[in-house]
Amino acid sequence: MKLIFLDIDGTLTMPGENTPPQSAVDAIAKARAKGNKVFLCTGRNPDMLRPLLRYQFDGFISCAGGYIAVGEKYDDILYDHPMTDEQRDTALKLLHDSGVFCTIEAEKGSWGDENLGDFLKGQGEGNSEIERWRKALSSNLGIKPMSEYDGSPVYKVVIMCQKMEQLDEAKKALGNDFNFVMQEVKVGSSSSHCINGEIINKQFNKGLGVKIIAKKYNTDIKDTIGFGDSMNDLEMIQTVGFSVCMANGSETLQKLSDMVCPAVSEDGLAKAFANLQLV
Repeated sequence: MKLIFLDIDGTLTMPGENTPPQSAVDAIAKARAKGNKVFLCTGRNPDMLRPLLRYQFDGFISCAGGYIAVGEKYDDILYDHPMTDEQRDTALKLLHDSGVFCTIEAEKGSWGDENLGDFLKGQGEGNSEIERWRKALSSNLGIKPMSEYDGSPVYKVVIMCQKMEQLDEAKKALGNDFNFVMQEVKVGSSSSHCINGEIINKQFNKGLGVKIIAKKYNTDIKDTIGFGDSMNDLEMIQTVGFSVCMANGSETLQKLSDMVCPAVSEDGLAKAFANLQLV
């Protein structure tokens, strides 16, 4: 039995979308029929990934590792670690004071700064995270205005700005407890003036999530396989027994992975599943 971990945006689906290629859906079903287990492993919170659950998985690592659930009804919670209210408030104040655009993610909802849409309109293509949030603001992922935030525990803050220095004050206050995971933008791309990434608690990451699930199913790490496309998949790629990066993914991640498969738009998952004899 293999445990297979799939990032969503840029890996299982086109960024920001909720419908995988049919080839991927078929490959996942066949892999599970052979006795393998397939898990989503994503930065999305449970609310954002929920539309994908209709395709049937064995569980998910969400919030970049902050909330992990398995089982037929996803009701076996293996890990649950939100930010404290003080950490959340400190992050938002310092980031907003520096002109950083924020989206906060809880288990059952996400809230974004109301003017984020205007900011994204001026950004280019070529970055899966930027594209995800652009589409999310078109209601694909149900992000609500920050003014409607209900106080739910927050697991992750997604950030966008134009200069790295805008993050300095937040890093000074939060750097001991949180990683600022910034996405790689290809040199020369039209989106090079947009910096985007996530603030993720150092207590968890996708790689630790893989270990938690492997322990749950008494499976050796060498029997785990991970698929990703961006640098927020790094810990997963470094942890699994065999790592796969999509051809549409980060050049750095491709160099660190055991295999590079075709892009999500070219039936990459299905082809990789076949090459790895998972189907």
